[in-house]
Amino acid sequence: MNPAPFTSLFLVFALTLGQSMSLCVPVEYIIHVEKRECAFCLAINTTICEGYCMTRDSNGKKLLPQSALSQEVCTYKDMVYKTVMIPGCQHHVVSYYSYPVAVSCKCGKCNTDYSDCVHEASSTDYCTIPQKLHNL
Repeated sequence: MNPAPFTSLFLVFALTLGQSMSLCVPVEYIIHVEKRECAFCLAINTTICEGYCMTRDSNGKKLLPQSALSQEVCTYKDMVYKTVMIPGCQHHVVSYYSYPVAVSCKCGKCNTDYSDCVHEASSTDYCTIPQKLHNL
C-alpha cells in the first residue's frame, strides 16, 4: 500500500486546520523595573499573551466602515495584577510596582486600557542599575 495519498491528505488537513485555528496563549516574560531613586532594578518573571490570531484583510477597504477594518490581536482574556516592592528605594519614594499577569488569552480587539497596541513595543529588556530577580 502506497502511503503517499494518506500523507498528502494529512498534510492538506493539517494546513487547513492550522490556518483556521489561532494560537494565542500566556507565555513567560521578564519585566525590568527601575526608578532613579532606588538602588536596584527588579527583574520580574510574569506571563503575557502572545501568539497568532487569524485575520482577514478585505479587498474592499474603501467601501467598509473603519470599525469593520480592525484586526484581531492576541490579548488578555483573564488577568490579575500583582504588586512587588522595588528594593533599595529612598524613604520618600513609592517603592511599590503593580504589573499584569496573564491567566488566559484570547483573540480580540486590542484594548488600550491595559494593552500596548503597537506593532513593535519599545525594548526595555535590560537594567541600567544593579539587578535583583523576583520570581512569581
